[in-house]
Amino acid sequence: MAAATADVFVVFGITGDLAKEMTFRSLYGLERRGLLGCPIVGVAVDRWTTADLRRHLRSAIRAGGEKVDRTVLDRLAARLSYVQGDFADPTTYESVAAAIKGAKRPVFYLETPPSLFGRVVGGLAESGLTKNARVVVEKPFGHDLASARALAAELHRSVREEQIFRVDHFLAKLGLEELLYLRFANTMLEPVWNRDRVSSVQITLAERFGVEDRGSFYDAVGALRDVVVNHLLQLLAAATMEAPRKNESLDRARHRLFEAVAAADPARYVRGQYSGYRATPGVAARSTTETYAALELTIDNERWQGVPFYIRAGKHLPITQTELRLVFRAPPPLTFLSRRKQPAANELVVRLDPTTGFRLILEAHRADAPGPEPINLELQFAEQGGEGPTPYEVLFHAALTGDGTFFTHQDTVEETWRIVQPLLDHPPRVRPYRRGSWGPAAAGKLPELNGGWRSPWTSSG
Repeated sequence: MAAATADVFVVFGITGDLAKEMTFRSLYGLERRGLLGCPIVGVAVDRWTTADLRRHLRSAIRAGGEKVDRTVLDRLAARLSYVQGDFADPTTYESVAAAIKGAKRPVFYLETPPSLFGRVVGGLAESGLTKNARVVVEKPFGHDLASARALAAELHRSVREEQIFRVDHFLAKLGLEELLYLRFANTMLEPVWNRDRVSSVQITLAERFGVEDRGSFYDAVGALRDVVVNHLLQLLAAATMEAPRKNESLDRARHRLFEAVAAADPARYVRGQYSGYRATPGVAARSTTETYAALELTIDNERWQGVPFYIRAGKHLPITQTELRLVFRAPPPLTFLSRRKQPAANELVVRLDPTTGFRLILEAHRADAPGPEPINLELQFAEQGGEGPTPYEVLFHAALTGDGTFFTHQDTVEETWRIVQPLLDHPPRVRPYRRGSWGPAAAGKLPELNGGWRSPWTSSG
């Protein structure tokens, strides 16, 4: 691993919002943990100097609201230098080459729109900078199956597939890693984690806020492309994939799972748009973009055959929460409880946002109730060792050390697009829903044969 460690980190688009909100804070976290050991070169079109970039870094870190260690911040700032240039200008890449002269294992991180990926990587290749490089790119990886393939072909003209590290920060969320460990490290769970014991699975990504100032971007994307095809399908894979075989990567194991997922059925797909969305700056006056998506998927393999998977994601919902919920099969009627309420199905919940945790819902006698009632056995991971590093800290460190665990290969990207492509080709009409509600009423019909949508796990219930 040490042999693969990068000796320079080059960030294209370092003056943008992503750097201000995420990149700088994550690099600060790595510096604080002693995990950053190379210079950082920022590249952007803005006519800045290195001093300007360092001031911008300090301002962004202090604006984050966390307690700042001045020694750590000074150490991070000293690593920074700046190259100004237009990404379409070949001399920009000559300047980058001069700035990283002598580097043997550069990592190039593209905080740019996908439309610029080919241009930037091509410019780097023409300047002889990609031979031993790793190229880190941000989602979206296309807007459908055809465009995902076209984007990959453009990148492959300059770099090999194994050099491309595709970022989906969801793969680095601590809760996702905990879910994988929870499944495979606890033998008591394996016998019940299958179609024989699980009746349905629900995945929820709810956001209490709206599109806000991202109207222009979001109106061309929508909920399905923004979070379902990437984030929530990755969560689906973590919940359902088989353990990787010997010498098999996590991504290959995820790919095997996605191959078993049937293409989504537009008849089992509901699109919604919250009231007032069209008044958002940058949104078309007659937009039909969905801010809410709910769908049903099935997995055609031995473990999950016949189990429906219900996925929903939306903005301006009642809470901000991401969770996975396994609903187990209900027990047979208990004759000795003939005059009392029969027990409900057990549930297992893994929460990923806003904090990580685990809850098991069982049936038991309670002293404060006349008969059996559900009880919650739960664990907040922050109370058992604290919250871990942010997703981007994990991703940057992995890219710098050459660890591909948290990144996605092109064939896996194509499988996820295959799954949702019918929904893009034949989208149902978009239905209005009230802000603060759980989306269009039609979405409630998807899981109605399996007891309906469960209320997410909140601090109050």
